[in-house]
Amino acid sequence: MARDNKNVSPIRLEVLITIVDRRKGDFYADLLQSFDVNMQMLLSATGTAEKRMLDILGIADNEKAVIISVVREDRLEDIETVLEEKFASVKGGKGVSVAVPLSSIMGATAFGFLSNESGSISST
Repeated sequence: MARDNKNVSPIRLEVLITIVDRRKGDFYADLLQSFDVNMQMLLSATGTAEKRMLDILGIADNEKAVIISVVREDRLEDIETVLEEKFASVKGGKGVSVAVPLSSIMGATAFGFLSNESGSISST
């Protein structure tokens, strides 16, 4: 069904940055994928905290995975709820995430792909 751009507000996109233990990176990337995320990057990183601080915070090591995902704003609340639950319940699965509005995208095709609405975007 073609989207009537005059009567429907456009889908807004957010860049979600999630940082977790490196060995849990694939788990969280798969979890995010279940929310119709069409574009993700999984990066390896190393935290800068000293061993003493890691012990105080109860963090095993500073080897991290950074997951950068483009998500639809209308799915963000559900994603944040699930991430919060997983951060609290998965052993060794603590993490942090932040969403930043994506304010500009060039082209209907790119927007359609990133919003998982490629079949309903028409250029006018």
